[in-house]
Amino acid sequence: MNVTFSELNFLKPELGAEYTGEGTHFAVFSAHAEMIELCLFSEDGSRETARLPLPKREGDVWSGYIEGIGPGTLYGYRAHGPYDPHSGHRFNPNKLLLDPYAKQVAGTFVWDDALFGYTIDGTGNDLSFDERDSAPLMVKGVIQDPAFDWAGEEAIRRPWTDTIIYETHVRGMTMTHPAVPEDLRGTFLGMASDPIIDHLTKLGVTAIELLPVQYFLDDRHLLERGLRNYWGYQTLGFFAPQTRYMKSNRITEFKTMVKRFHAAGIEVLMDVVYNHTAEGSEHGPTLSFRGLDNLSYYRPSPENPRHTFDMTGTGNTLNVAHPMVLRMVLDSLRYWVQVMHIDGFRFDLASALGREDMEFDREGGFFDAIRQDPILAGVKLIAEPWDIGDGGYQLGGFPHPFREWNDRFRDDVRRFWKGDDGIVPVLAERIAGSPVQFNHSDRGATASINLISAHDGFTLMDTVSYNDRHNEANGEDNRDGHAENHSDNMGAEGATDDERINSARARRRSAMFTTLMVSQGVPMILGGDEFGNSQGGNNNVYCQDNEIGWVDWASGDEAFLAFCRKMVEFRKENPSLRQERFLNGEPGEGGHLEIAWYKADGRPMDEEAWHDETLRIVGVYFSRNGVADTTPANGIFLVLNAGADCEISLPRVNETERWQRVLDTASFDAASDEPGPRAAQDHEVVAGQSVTVFLPGDHG
Repeated sequence: MNVTFSELNFLKPELGAEYTGEGTHFAVFSAHAEMIELCLFSEDGSRETARLPLPKREGDVWSGYIEGIGPGTLYGYRAHGPYDPHSGHRFNPNKLLLDPYAKQVAGTFVWDDALFGYTIDGTGNDLSFDERDSAPLMVKGVIQDPAFDWAGEEAIRRPWTDTIIYETHVRGMTMTHPAVPEDLRGTFLGMASDPIIDHLTKLGVTAIELLPVQYFLDDRHLLERGLRNYWGYQTLGFFAPQTRYMKSNRITEFKTMVKRFHAAGIEVLMDVVYNHTAEGSEHGPTLSFRGLDNLSYYRPSPENPRHTFDMTGTGNTLNVAHPMVLRMVLDSLRYWVQVMHIDGFRFDLASALGREDMEFDREGGFFDAIRQDPILAGVKLIAEPWDIGDGGYQLGGFPHPFREWNDRFRDDVRRFWKGDDGIVPVLAERIAGSPVQFNHSDRGATASINLISAHDGFTLMDTVSYNDRHNEANGEDNRDGHAENHSDNMGAEGATDDERINSARARRRSAMFTTLMVSQGVPMILGGDEFGNSQGGNNNVYCQDNEIGWVDWASGDEAFLAFCRKMVEFRKENPSLRQERFLNGEPGEGGHLEIAWYKADGRPMDEEAWHDETLRIVGVYFSRNGVADTTPANGIFLVLNAGADCEISLPRVNETERWQRVLDTASFDAASDEPGPRAAQDHEVVAGQSVTVFLPGDHG
């Protein structure tokens, strides 16, 4: 193939391979390389057809322009420079490198010792130099034409107060659904198929949060055990959609998925992994970043740059404190928003992104860059507020506009409903939006992303079905995954035919799901929880791309699904449950209360009650804040009873003297229907293991 770089002084600011309509401009960053070669490949990727040194270097960006090549062309890089592991340099031009900015990845990645920059000899010595060519084993980048018909599509930008998130997995959600066409199962198009969209719209969720869909690798050790990377937290391509989720070899399928969800009024959020890459530690392969500039892309060990600094548990930590690495992350985020029309992101192990000089800094460069960016500051941003490094747990420590996964909500709600002692005070915090964590720095109650289950841990059904994790299928002697799940099997470990146990489990699931829906903050539902999906007690299905990890549509609990739909709708109909500002517990003008807590006898909670370790019941009153109308119609009274059946006295609060009993979760044990609203008496019996809801009655 006879191709050459143009002699024109052609300089584009974009990194990556940018098609101009007449040719393609290539640009890649490396501060320590001595030469970067562009490699072009045949259509099937089997033959290297050209190898050309990038002719221009400016500001550590190597670039060149070739006329006449465009979309569909396969390419990669080889980087020349010092191979000096003791100094942190691992250049090896025998290793083909994926462009960090590749918009699409082609080919099949084949694990082999030739992918490593050093010669694997069984000793663990990473100082040798391997001369084998890795190109036949490596995936390649594909030049893209960004054109796509977005006609009629608009960003939704739904307020956080109106947001209900549904966390799901492209394959897990679609692989067993009987109405999803077989050839679309496990794909972006299957995810956006009519049966899935119909299910989500009927449930009432407003946003889907997809587990990682950027290009990732299967871990070698998993493949050797007959498993694979199911969740996807081993990213190699920050700009490219995962190839296994595409039916054909076109990234337009991803755009089609987003367009279809937007047409249904559902936002699309992505779980993204910018804290580490799939290259692992210094003993890992040389696939992209390590070969281009190991010392810039990764954080070296402070004691010895031969080793990578690991605060993620994966072997390396991406060095977002470096300006060009930070630029790559921001460019990636902007690409997904501007080109792929994504509505927001959930950042895996986000504390690692906020580390400056190894310490977490909420005013650090990553957060400053996000907040000043007019594109990114306007989308939904969610932090997983921890990493495994010292000081990594930072719940409540992230700046606006970030929201945060609130694992304390999960743990405390589970502990309350299984009857742990002394949980009422912390449960009250969670229901109120976790103000101790978030009511500072002008943050609102929507800073808390509330969850009772997520991909990492027990499903809601397994929380009431298992005392212990059952991760034997993962091949790690059941040592992986959370050891403490705050779960309760309620009398039998796993599935049972005992109707008494199944009824008790159904009641507790209803109470827990309702707690999620009536709490201040932003609720997140784990896909499948709404109809009782189980993972057989496996609380770490990261490697189970099979029936263990997939949602089981065939065993769906239709009665519970109907209940969950009702609770989502109830939340939407009652603005007092979804407020932006934290509620004030001190009386306002005219003695008006925004939030108040009550004992079963109808009197306000006092110090003795708050410190009662055996207390299993509490009532809470919410009134809308920030509105001129303070009439009783703005209020709602909730009774959460984790104990036995109990008689309560309804409080007189603000102007409310009469109540309607509108919802009782215990009535959904046997059927999806419940009695309609009725006038409440001054004294009412509330069932054990239930949430009962009262609204102001008729004062005419």
